[in-house]
Amino acid sequence: MTSSRRPLPAAALPALALLVLLTGCGAGAGTAGTPETGTVEGYPRTIENCGREVTVEAPPQRAVSLNQGSTEILLSLGLADRMVGTATWTDPVAEDLAEANATVPRLADDRPSFERVLAEEPDFVSASFTSVLGEGGVAPRDDFEDLGVATYLSPADCAKSDSGDGDGSRDEPLTMDAVYQEVRDLALLFGVEERGEELVAGLQGRLDAATADVDAADVTVLYWFANSESPYMAGCCGAPGVITRELGAENVFDDTRDEWPQINWETVADRDPDVLVIGDLTRESQTAETAAAKIAFLESNPVTRHMDAVRNERYILLSGAAMNPSIRTVEGVEQVALGLRDLGLAG
Repeated sequence: MTSSRRPLPAAALPALALLVLLTGCGAGAGTAGTPETGTVEGYPRTIENCGREVTVEAPPQRAVSLNQGSTEILLSLGLADRMVGTATWTDPVAEDLAEANATVPRLADDRPSFERVLAEEPDFVSASFTSVLGEGGVAPRDDFEDLGVATYLSPADCAKSDSGDGDGSRDEPLTMDAVYQEVRDLALLFGVEERGEELVAGLQGRLDAATADVDAADVTVLYWFANSESPYMAGCCGAPGVITRELGAENVFDDTRDEWPQINWETVADRDPDVLVIGDLTRESQTAETAAAKIAFLESNPVTRHMDAVRNERYILLSGAAMNPSIRTVEGVEQVALGLRDLGLAG
């Protein structure tokens, strides 16, 4: 659903900023739709998030989520009625969340402007990636917090460094614990802790079921997210690393800790993986976003068309959301496990 409200002109920002500042920080008042400070039992609540303290004076009532991963957590916690905007999508929303998602305005398919977000008078802003809630993104966290708007960033992204050339790198492999922490943090801030524990338990159960009796120890895989000219392939330690480790397989680019290094096709062909896990994205920001476009490239390119996986059409398709650290990573484990079984490569 696309919001019918238009972005405010830049000239309107100072007045709007003053309004948000007054409503967010005024004595005895909260942002529009938020109960007065001190009137809700158990609040204010404070958590540590990515090296800073995040405090909410009452359960947020006007949340904006700036990435699909964060959006799907809030929707899964039953918080659609407390959301006033979403943004930055790679894929359709998870099927079981479609009805709830349709009630929340989509501010932009990609990154909205700072002004566009403020036009919704948010009292809480969350994001999955520092690149969105930081310099060069929608706005740095301080810009929101200076206006009295609490912010939250996924712990899965905080653990990355800015080194490397592929969306940062990791000293330690990502685990699902970071995703579970995000669920629990958001559930605590919004006052729905029981829902958070139910969601985590459900994800853990699905993960156990997907990996039961799977043996893919001798299978090599490669994960291609997007771009045909300088393709983004998964390194060892992001969400694809979770999938690979859970199934006991081997990522042919486990020797790099960069999250999504751009690797030339000659190197890809030289590694010659057994299976290609291909991102099937619906966004249109780079070349070869859809799986169909990726496969057409692989089968026509003189460097890649002779690869064993290409000649034998050993492809497994995943949404971009499943290849990012999120609750959809569990879906990635499920689908890769199923794909390997269908290809006769895992028990």
